[in-house]
Amino acid sequence: MVGEENISVRNRRSAYDAAEEKDNTSRRLEGDWSFSKSSNGRVDVDHVLTRKMQLLAEAENLKPAFMKGIDRHFTEFVDGLLSKSLVLESSPSAFPTAYSEKDSSKSKGSRTPSEHGKVFVIRKSLLDELFEVEHIRTIYHMFIALLVLFILSTLVIDYLDEGRLVLEFDLLVYTFGKFSIVAPTCLCMILSTLAVPYGLFCWWAQGYHNSSHKTVHSVFFVMLFVLFLFGGLGFGATYIAVAYDLPPASRFIVILEQVRLMMKSYSFVRENFSRIAFSSPADTKSIQLPRLSQYLYFLFAPTLIYRDEYPRTPTRRWSYVATKFAQVLGSLFYTYYIFMRLCIPTYRNYSRELFSPRGLVLCIFHSILPGVLMLFLLFFLFLHCWLNAFAEMLRFGDRMFYKDWWNSTSYANYFRTWNVVVHDWLYYYTYRDFLWLFGKKFRSAAMFSVFAISAIAHEYVLAVCLGFFYPVMFFLFMFFGMSFNFIISDRRKGSIWNVIMWTSLFLGQGIILCLYSQEWYAHQFYPMKDPTFLDYLKPRSWTCHNKI
Repeated sequence: MVGEENISVRNRRSAYDAAEEKDNTSRRLEGDWSFSKSSNGRVDVDHVLTRKMQLLAEAENLKPAFMKGIDRHFTEFVDGLLSKSLVLESSPSAFPTAYSEKDSSKSKGSRTPSEHGKVFVIRKSLLDELFEVEHIRTIYHMFIALLVLFILSTLVIDYLDEGRLVLEFDLLVYTFGKFSIVAPTCLCMILSTLAVPYGLFCWWAQGYHNSSHKTVHSVFFVMLFVLFLFGGLGFGATYIAVAYDLPPASRFIVILEQVRLMMKSYSFVRENFSRIAFSSPADTKSIQLPRLSQYLYFLFAPTLIYRDEYPRTPTRRWSYVATKFAQVLGSLFYTYYIFMRLCIPTYRNYSRELFSPRGLVLCIFHSILPGVLMLFLLFFLFLHCWLNAFAEMLRFGDRMFYKDWWNSTSYANYFRTWNVVVHDWLYYYTYRDFLWLFGKKFRSAAMFSVFAISAIAHEYVLAVCLGFFYPVMFFLFMFFGMSFNFIISDRRKGSIWNVIMWTSLFLGQGIILCLYSQEWYAHQFYPMKDPTFLDYLKPRSWTCHNKI
């Protein structure tokens, strides 16, 4: 209450100051606009222009004070909301509990209900808000102009070399080939994920409280669920990608869909487990199990955290959906032209040379520009366009798929804001569950587990999709990523740390693109006869001593 009174007093004082300043400005304008007139009664044009320039200068001088006042009032408003929210959270009647004191003592130490986890609210994506600003929209136009220049350069070079104008997409067609295998595989994965986890959970929930051996009952169904995750989804999709020799982009579609469905099915079981396990047998009949339609909506919703209901927008904007899918296609063509103009010529020249530290360093620095461009395109294509398109079709309200990661002054903040969708899953189901099991004293171990799972998942996807094991991503995640998370922490503030973060990020993109591309060329043009198991673990680009 005292805080609210102080805010109201400040608001009245600022309102009084603003009114007084407005009166002074009006008096000054009335006095200044007494135009001097010439002998024939006409207004002196030079005087009018002079006064206009003076008013423009005064407006520019008032602009910083005006923005500072708005920032002060906005800060006071947000502080007031935060203070009220803290009062609500500390109030015992703010969130009525569903358990009695006896049941609460039994479930002490258990994980908090899902309502105390991630909260979904209706909000727009950050880029959608920024694109409403003309200056930011101009940067977007610059990238479109760069794409046009890539297309023009391809046309001009083809005309000079071959004497004809042609746009060839052989590489793009190859990378997305064998769609007749990809589509049925993804459909089977979706249908099996819809049927098996939901059926297993309902079967377990209906017999949990009637079972005399609840632990044995639960372990049995957990084993069936894990068997489905790693045997059905895991081994099945990987076997199809490798056995049918799918091209890289098609493999990425299958494996990323596999990982997405595994994370979603785990979230569904994890969020609904507490409903049954932490409820009394008398309350079981009153607990409503999630409907199949709710689980189906979750499988396609752009989130990895299950809820029975999500905030929904009132309408669908099909023009917005069409725009986002058009931007997805534009980003794919953009990536294609980056490979054609900046990557393939560079790696083709390096493939004709013997491996040397000098060549490796030059290749890394030549890969920084295309690596950074593809990083931006990957972010824009998937985290903004693709997820927003599905959110609009499903009227999914919470569009915060990312935050302002480009303003990060620490890697800890960058990891939290780059991909909010995956970060939420890792935070609630890895970090928080680890602390719930082992205690808050093991925060470092919990953070290590998050980095380990993320590094293994990234390396698994790249190994299957590229067809070779080259743990560059794992090494960067587990060693440099985790080290930078502690060294360049949230305590680091200032522009210099943002520059350091961007510099290291650019260098990392160059290393990843260079090393994986060199290894790809080595496997394509220098195949080994009867390779042993150790040959699959050795980097072939390092052991290849003959010219490719």
